[in-house]
Amino acid sequence: MNITEDNHRGWQAHIAHVPQAIFLSDASIAENIAFGEPAEQIDYARVSQAAQNAQISETIESWSKQYNTVVGEQGVRLSGGQRQRIGIARALYKQADVIVFDEATSALDNDTERAVMEAIENLGNELTVIIVAHRLTTLKNCTQIVELKDGRIRRSGSYEKIIGLQANHE
Repeated sequence: MNITEDNHRGWQAHIAHVPQAIFLSDASIAENIAFGEPAEQIDYARVSQAAQNAQISETIESWSKQYNTVVGEQGVRLSGGQRQRIGIARALYKQADVIVFDEATSALDNDTERAVMEAIENLGNELTVIIVAHRLTTLKNCTQIVELKDGRIRRSGSYEKIIGLQANHE
């Protein structure tokens, strides 16, 4: 289907994006998860479910103000892993069919990256997840890897196939 001025909003509704640096407003956790939705229209059950699926609900619910906790400007009161999981929860709250993770774990330490990748892997098969990453190990549980170089597909296949190809070229 061609994307036009008339249909691009509908198309955009099916896609969510989790960037490397999550923008957080100086607002509550709930407002940051339901980003862009008026506070009085936030579906708190959906916020909670999105946080649960992003593996951050237990942390949020341990705080005294829980989902009403204010994150501070750019989320200064949160760790990098917590900010990323809020970003994942935001994408899940949108209920998109496709989620693009654009270098979403590159700035994280190894333990936090593992936890965030586990959250991504537990999202279920009803979603299409596209992960942009420079570290091959980030992609080890992906069903298909496509390596791009100079704007062209260099190679594609499973993690095992790509690792095997890499080993044969060394």
